[in-house]
Amino acid sequence: MLTDRSWLDAKPTRTLIAALDNGGVDFRFVGGAVRDGLLGRPVTDIDIATPARPEDVIRAVEAARLKAIPTGMAHGTVTVLVGRRPFEITTLRRDVETDGRHAVVAFTDDWQADAARRDFTMNALYADRGGAITDFFGGESDARAGRVRFIGDPATRIGEDALRILRFFRFHAWYGRNGLDDDGLAACSKLAAMVERLSGERVRVEIFKTLLAPDPAPVWRAMISAGVMVHAIPAAIRIEVLSSMVALEGALGLAPDPLRRLAALVGTPSPEVVAALKSRLRLANRDEAHLLSLGALAGRVALISRRAFGQALYGARPHRVRDAAMLSQITTGTPDTRTLADLCRFMGEWIEPRFPLSGADLLSAGTPPGPEMGRILAELEQWWVAADFLPNRDACLARLRLQ
Repeated sequence: MLTDRSWLDAKPTRTLIAALDNGGVDFRFVGGAVRDGLLGRPVTDIDIATPARPEDVIRAVEAARLKAIPTGMAHGTVTVLVGRRPFEITTLRRDVETDGRHAVVAFTDDWQADAARRDFTMNALYADRGGAITDFFGGESDARAGRVRFIGDPATRIGEDALRILRFFRFHAWYGRNGLDDDGLAACSKLAAMVERLSGERVRVEIFKTLLAPDPAPVWRAMISAGVMVHAIPAAIRIEVLSSMVALEGALGLAPDPLRRLAALVGTPSPEVVAALKSRLRLANRDEAHLLSLGALAGRVALISRRAFGQALYGARPHRVRDAAMLSQITTGTPDTRTLADLCRFMGEWIEPRFPLSGADLLSAGTPPGPEMGRILAELEQWWVAADFLPNRDACLARLRLQ
């Protein structure tokens, strides 16, 4: 039985259950919600499996005035909105053909056949509306023991979808205890080169989810030893820096951040490394800019050690300055946790001051327009920042007259 069934008893879930019952749709909850409910972990996404065809599901939920979105009809998937709560309902399937990335499926009414096509035993658990669990492959005991184990032959399952290599390590980072499953690890190592066939988007999602684990460093060591990392991230890996970043985040009370941890994993990210990461992982432009800023802000973060917080933050995105300071300190020495904690508190109250002068003031003072005006204005602003933003407009105008 489920340890946590609060998600099962929640009003949106009960509303959907009533709609499916009234429509004569047989169903069971499946996958992550059942696994996490069993382990007493928070449940986020709720997936449902059913032998009913997608059009029958749509008919049943629309009769209850719920919104049905045909998000993946070819694979039997319908997303149902109960208020703002999405539920993904998928028809039972079996694989007909796989090529390591995509699968051709056929609908079935065989619950065990549907379970057999899933990746790990702990992900092939089903629960009825009362919370009773159906387990075909020992997934309940594996979940409770922290064993991430493939269903059937690991090499065969990886051959169906190479992403399962990265998922094997990711799930161990989140759910595993003790060592990784020997058979699964051996298969991942043998077939590691298949990771290169995966799209950057799929690799990025798994990499980021792994980095968000409470302590991802041990799994990264295993991925390196298994020869997987070389096919996933085109950069040298520094596990010790990642471990230090995880510890520093904990000391500062910061939530894990995949970009911050990725930067630590590759050390100080140079423009060349960032370019390679963007190409391989299909990073968004804003993520690329964040990684580049961690090296570009080196001059500013030196101010952090002197607690010149305002000067360090001015004109920059505060979270990037903070992350750059954290990375700089763990790569060059022992982090100054107290000063970094003071910076985090300062950021919470920081309102960036506005420089009192503009180009119009320089024109009024007789400065001709052109590059010289820009130079003077920049020098005045630097002087004002160095004075900790204390000079007011009159003081800035007096300084202008001395130029």
